[in-house]
Amino acid sequence: MIGLALWGALAVAMWPSSDLLGHHDDPVGAVAVGELEGRPVAVSAGSGYDDTTLRMWDLTTGDPMGEPIVAHPVGIVTMALGEVDGRLVAVTGGYDDAVRIWDLTTRELIGEPIRLSNTERVDAVAVGEVDGRAVFVAAGDWGNAGRRLPVHVWDLATHEAFGEPLVGHTGLVFTVALGEVNGRAVAVTGSVDGTTRMWDLATRQPIGDPMISGGGAGDVVLGQVDGRPAAVFVGRDENLRVWDLSTRQLVGEPIPTGHAYGARTVELGEVNGRPVALSGGGGDEDSGGAVQVWDLRTRKPLGERMRYANWVGDVVVEQVDGKVVAVTGDGDGDVRMRDLSAYTR
Repeated sequence: MIGLALWGALAVAMWPSSDLLGHHDDPVGAVAVGELEGRPVAVSAGSGYDDTTLRMWDLTTGDPMGEPIVAHPVGIVTMALGEVDGRLVAVTGGYDDAVRIWDLTTRELIGEPIRLSNTERVDAVAVGEVDGRAVFVAAGDWGNAGRRLPVHVWDLATHEAFGEPLVGHTGLVFTVALGEVNGRAVAVTGSVDGTTRMWDLATRQPIGDPMISGGGAGDVVLGQVDGRPAAVFVGRDENLRVWDLSTRQLVGEPIPTGHAYGARTVELGEVNGRPVALSGGGGDEDSGGAVQVWDLRTRKPLGERMRYANWVGDVVVEQVDGKVVAVTGDGDGDVRMRDLSAYTR
């Protein structure tokens, strides 16, 4: 559920009059943001049997960009954005046990689908860089919980396996994020085996002991919090945790998110100079879905919850025309963009 965040200010022609960018015929499995032909765009993925498309939205106007891309024969579970030869690509994984890479300019599949052996679905993909090479990591249900389950790394340009897999988890890996800590390219993976692990992508070795994440991270994002590398994850216990990746220490106490029926997604950002995390999932017993903004310095919520008619499956943060916005995909199939300043004053 983690894409490439582009944080520079971007010139725009107009601001959309509605927060609704568009709609899928099935729940949205993933959203990501990037830049296409000089314009900030959101990419959303349908996760059902009736809608297995990628759709793109111009964040400057709120308009759809081109026709939907039928990306998989069945629903899309996960997606990340990256670049190949200066072109924006989407890396998608679905219920068909395959990873596909799409050129978002031409809307064409690049190469053949990449099959993950012994899988029923691909649950997590992430894009990053190792020693100057763009790579992607994919993981999923490897169909055998009685052995150590590998997390594979591929070269994004050649689609060839890049080094040895990451081996250590004994259950489904359902989230992965890539980043850099003290000059080293790292991956953080969360599994139903109850562990969240950090890996050195150059050596393929685990870094330290597993981090405690409430029975395994439901979603994880890497970034900077007050200038220090951090991993923020929502655990399966619905708490939000912040880990300083330099010291491998938990920062403060876990934050109860209060999402009824589960916290599904987490994102990092900065609003008015303050580091924030966004948690998304169920709302409360009286509403379908919500996103909450959290001040990571005070550990307190900022503003009221953003309400949705159905659970929120993914959220990303982007800066558009000097405004920090949240782009979400939900269980009703809606893709929305909301100005965060209204929720953080």
